[in-house]
Amino acid sequence: MVSDKIEYILMLIKLFARHFGLSNQQAYRYISLHGGIEYAEKHYNILHTLSFEDQVEGLIAYCHKKGGALT
Repeated sequence: MVSDKIEYILMLIKLFARHFGLSNQQAYRYISLHGGIEYAEKHYNILHTLSFEDQVEGLIAYCHKKGGALT
């Protein structure tokens, strides 16, 4: 369901922001810039079954591969 994906992506952005000490807006901009929103949407069916830590680590790794500097 679309609303489930939206809620999931918002939660993932918040977890990412908390992990790096960023605001939600800063995290959204970074994740969006490096293709993380599309990654989370495309792989939602698998990602939401993982632990929160694994979800964030996967997003970090994906953004890093796409040119992100946060690790």
